[in-house]
Amino acid sequence: MSTMAGRKKIQDSDSKWFAHFMKALEALHDRYNPENRMLRCPFSSPGYHTTIKHADYVHPIRETLDYALALLDGDDPAYKERAHGIIKEVISLQDQDPQSPTYGIWSWYWEEPLVQMSPPDWNWADFIGKRLLQILIRHGNGLADDLVKLTGQAIRNSCDAIMKRNVGPDYTNISIMGAFVTLIAGELLNERGYFDYGLARLQRLYDYAMQTGAFLEYNSPAYSTVAILELSALATYTRTEEARRLTNELLDVTWQMITEHFHPLLKQWSGPHARSYHTFLAPGHLSFLHMACGGEVPLVSDDDFVYNPEWYGQGVTCPKRLFGLFTGIGMRELRQNLPFYHEFQTRTAYTYMTPEYSLGTFNHNVMWNQCRNLLAYVRTGEEERGYMRLRVLHDGYDFCSAVFKSEQKQASVLYGIQFALDGGDTHVNLDPIHGRMVASDLRIRIEIGCSAHAPAWKRLGEDSFQAILGNLMLSVHALYGAMDGFGPFRWEISEDGEIVGLDYVLYEGEVAEIDFHAMEEALFLFALSFSEHNESLLEASASPHEHAVQASLEMEAPEQPISLTLAKKPAIRDVLFHS
Repeated sequence: MSTMAGRKKIQDSDSKWFAHFMKALEALHDRYNPENRMLRCPFSSPGYHTTIKHADYVHPIRETLDYALALLDGDDPAYKERAHGIIKEVISLQDQDPQSPTYGIWSWYWEEPLVQMSPPDWNWADFIGKRLLQILIRHGNGLADDLVKLTGQAIRNSCDAIMKRNVGPDYTNISIMGAFVTLIAGELLNERGYFDYGLARLQRLYDYAMQTGAFLEYNSPAYSTVAILELSALATYTRTEEARRLTNELLDVTWQMITEHFHPLLKQWSGPHARSYHTFLAPGHLSFLHMACGGEVPLVSDDDFVYNPEWYGQGVTCPKRLFGLFTGIGMRELRQNLPFYHEFQTRTAYTYMTPEYSLGTFNHNVMWNQCRNLLAYVRTGEEERGYMRLRVLHDGYDFCSAVFKSEQKQASVLYGIQFALDGGDTHVNLDPIHGRMVASDLRIRIEIGCSAHAPAWKRLGEDSFQAILGNLMLSVHALYGAMDGFGPFRWEISEDGEIVGLDYVLYEGEVAEIDFHAMEEALFLFALSFSEHNESLLEASASPHEHAVQASLEMEAPEQPISLTLAKKPAIRDVLFHS
């Protein structure tokens, strides 16, 4: 595709949103710092990669290059020189030494060189390489020859880093983005080696995802929209029919998953979520879906619509045949296997939706902060909604060595919490604790958050609670609990504004060592259900055996009871997920 043809295609598809694009771009100008030719942004951090812990503002490389691309897309001659200066500055920050261990990548921030990161993030070869490619495709004709040459070499460096790293198809967004960078660079720069690698990488992703029709980051609001963006860009820019075919099929299954899980009345993305950063759907996600439907499905009001300049030129379009899933709902029941992954083997996701609520679970997963393993959305008033999610908290933060297992049928769930001997503390892999920890607090929480007033929990018995959520009653029962050397366990209700936690406290006190290796038993089992106010409670029980506990939950006829049997003893994750 020539740069002019590519630009014409983009202008045609994005003309509807150009005014929103320009408004968003205008808001960025005051953040530009001419001293270093970078964009100044409030500091935020996920807690890893960067060693910066405290800062009011930083100059992020990715967002700065997004700004340069947007300046060129805005086509205002007054900002052309600024955009070109930014591109030169960003290119100068790449490690361009082929002998260097970080060859081809960038750091996150202008303030923090690669040598200071812990560890450097190799994803930046993909993120920055993609943006440089879009600059060449859309605006290469307007760049000086020396800048075109510099940009092309930086892209080649990125491709080399991507190919050396060679991530697998289970790392979905980087797998797609790396395929984009190498395949499109191969086409644009006439580099056959990059093209062949990119097409083969796209084929591997296709084969992996099409095993079950899902990505490993299943039903993730954050990563599903990223996948849509990256796949749409690939379909938009590639000149290769086979690449376009594979990409469009992946787009179809991704849009199918998104629209099936969207609750039209609550305007929430039903769970479970393999990865999520916000429990309530962020306004940007609703705006993204609104934009993808061409504004034909009223998912967000004009006043609340927020356009992200990064969406411009990606060719994002939701198939019209799926629009009805954004607007109409009766009852939906979804069951989906996730692709095979060596750590988790095969996981299954289950979602049940009615006009009043949705409830979703995984059959097993770790209790990482980004996982929503047991998640419900409920209408709590005419214009109000709430969520319910499960958490396991170590000194107030989600505990990754806790393992979740469940069985769900429609509105009822049996679930258990076990403990892994090879897990992490706050992250799945970055801070392993090897089954030993110190803590002053460890608890299992049913968290309810509401857009208005949070509900009150009512205690029914020693181990049973209820809460009224709109027209529904949420019931929670503790069925079994044992953790060698600890107890007795107790319930506690915690409140923080519009969030209320029903906590099953495993330990609270002076800092103590908790060694799961030394335990023959560390297992907790619960039952949870939604029902109408006047419905009778379901009967749940647990039967301990020598090495395991079997829990059951009676269902209304003609349904069979739900049953869940879990081992008592902590073990490595592979054993827990298969026992």
